[in-house]
Amino acid sequence: QVQLVESGGGLVQAGASLRLSCAASGGTLSNYAAGWFRQAPGQEREFVAGINRSGGSTSYADFVKGRFTISRDNAKNTVYLQMNSLKTEDTAVYSCAVRRDTWSSTAGSLYHYWGQGTQVTVSS
Repeated sequence: QVQLVESGGGLVQAGASLRLSCAASGGTLSNYAAGWFRQAPGQEREFVAGINRSGGSTSYADFVKGRFTISRDNAKNTVYLQMNSLKTEDTAVYSCAVRRDTWSSTAGSLYHYWGQGTQVTVSS
């Protein structure tokens, strides 16, 4: 069983930056592809970014391209989401997930383990 703990969320103003971290335990992170998802109040969960096992391949939702960067440090068993130029519409609970496959996926149902999420609130 892999445990994931997100951190780094908070309350910021539009245009600010945050870096989210997802620390994994109970498994070797290099064996898992990873992704970030978010869920805003009253909305369904949506894919934000994904990264393959090695970190050499990434994917992003259109609404975050050019602003967000997903990365990983397998030596630290940690996945990151650097969020720049935050907008009010980025307000959501951001969750990290991993799946035991080489490639990430936009489908949350394909991920095996999930963290509890960290709140990101962007004010105008």
